[in-house]
Amino acid sequence: MGKGGRHAYAAISLLAAGALVLTGCSEGGSEGTGNDKEDKENAQRQQSGIEFGDAEASTGPAAEVPGAKPGGAITVLQRDSFAHLDPGQIYVSDEMALSQLIHRGLTGYKATSDDGKKHEVVGDLATDSGTTTDGGKTWKFTLKDGIKWADGSAITATDVRHTFERLFAPFISNGPTFIQQWLADTPGAEYRSLLKDGPYKGKHLPDTVLETPDDKTILFKFKSAKPDLPYALAMAGYSIVSEENDTKEKYDKEPMTAGPYKIQEFKSGKSMVLVKNTNWDAKTDPIRRQYVDQFNFQFNKQFEDSTKAILDDSGTNATAISFNNEVDAGNLSKVLGDSAMKSRTISGYQPYVGQMNINLSHKEMQDKAVREAIAYALPITPFVRASGGTAAREVAGGLISPTVTGYDPAFDPFGKKKKPAGDPAKAKELLDKAGKSGLKLTFGYINTPEGQQYSTAMAAGLEKAGFDVQRQEIPAETYYDQVSKVENNFDIYHTAWGADWPSASTVIPPLYDGRQIQDGASNYSHINDPKVNADIDKASTITDPVKAAEAWNKINEYIVKDVVSNIPTAYYKQTQIAGSKIGGLVYDDVIGGVDPRRLFVK
Repeated sequence: MGKGGRHAYAAISLLAAGALVLTGCSEGGSEGTGNDKEDKENAQRQQSGIEFGDAEASTGPAAEVPGAKPGGAITVLQRDSFAHLDPGQIYVSDEMALSQLIHRGLTGYKATSDDGKKHEVVGDLATDSGTTTDGGKTWKFTLKDGIKWADGSAITATDVRHTFERLFAPFISNGPTFIQQWLADTPGAEYRSLLKDGPYKGKHLPDTVLETPDDKTILFKFKSAKPDLPYALAMAGYSIVSEENDTKEKYDKEPMTAGPYKIQEFKSGKSMVLVKNTNWDAKTDPIRRQYVDQFNFQFNKQFEDSTKAILDDSGTNATAISFNNEVDAGNLSKVLGDSAMKSRTISGYQPYVGQMNINLSHKEMQDKAVREAIAYALPITPFVRASGGTAAREVAGGLISPTVTGYDPAFDPFGKKKKPAGDPAKAKELLDKAGKSGLKLTFGYINTPEGQQYSTAMAAGLEKAGFDVQRQEIPAETYYDQVSKVENNFDIYHTAWGADWPSASTVIPPLYDGRQIQDGASNYSHINDPKVNADIDKASTITDPVKAAEAWNKINEYIVKDVVSNIPTAYYKQTQIAGSKIGGLVYDDVIGGVDPRRLFVK
């Protein structure tokens, strides 16, 4: 989920929203909560930079959670099963939340307050957040003593080197690509040419790029300064992989773990059990706690299902939570209006921006008039309502979140903030003029109650403009895998993305760089615009954060207004609840939801 000056957020895997019966394209959603001032302060706080911690800040154990005690089991109710467990393949929010418990990286985000609002980047497996003596071209990391894999073997610099070399292999296609591109000094997917098959055929990255002179030392060497490296290394996608236990593609289902928990059992689509990793040493970990004996995951729990179960609060439901499911739309006002639920409720502004992707690989979608007609016609009201109204979503004008520097609240070229129900008359005029009335649109939607509801109403809005919309369902678990294929069958499909740190440098390149187009990559609309590509290269060289933010925002505006490949839908907020016997409940800004590392059973 996203990046820069910045918070280590994550790309959102959940195309989603809560549930509410949709009534078509009337006004923009349910009443808000009256917390506009709080929302603004929340967003501005997340725009601020997070400092890099020294060796003292990187020393474990993590601070005790007030009132915490060890023992007990927690039930985790999740809508989606985990498609990927291999760190190199993790780039969606549910898998990133899980990774907080099972994986570790060179650096990580340490909460420095009990409310989840203050953080610093510290050394996780490394002794500090990294040192550089040349402005960020060369970075040195030293591994801590006593760090081990779940099987008891030592974590060494060889594992670290292997972790980054395997990211160049063809089968790694779903995770972040920042560091690979930095090492190869090239944009887009061209980085793979540096080590085409990864380390699996005996070849390695040269020491001039990545050097491990001994078992404890790692040196990253870049041709240009990369001052954000400690942020990038804190991403779940750059967690360390065991060289000895690397089973390539099979590692995605049975990874060796290094965090406080290990996977006892995983039945894809059904359940997962995490138990304590007895080889994890709290003294080496400044970030995580290990209070709970066991986490029992249950999948296929829709937002309404998990909300009702947790509200029931009897038996195991009293010790139930969801790491990612939000309160469904039908119960949101009830939860927010019940003072007795306050201690069991957390809410926050997320870095995610929803957007409808127009598939530029399809010939009919290459007509700009068609894309503009889609942009004007598309109603945002159904998406906001399906999510729970303005307490959960805010109509978006651009592709940069209010939590990211450079955000411009006035930008709204298609008038979505004023007309969230869409402008079918304007769209019909454009479509008729282009001679494309009746054009077939294949709308790929996520097969959840929420996806079914908002896609039905969105399709109705598009049909008012003269489109022939054919909805096609996509299973939730593999949704992003399918829409990230270059040759997919869908003309339009919705995704959401969150900055990996509060800089649009972690939004614009991964989503809109035409050189990023490959299966599994995040350029979902397959935009390959020469001006966008060139402007990305220029913006990437700007070191002044204010000027950089301005440059990234100009690219955002050009994509939305002139290319019209991605239609912004909504900025995300989230409300989550827990059973009454769940302790340590906090909404963490960096994670963008509940912090699983501090939970305990009361």
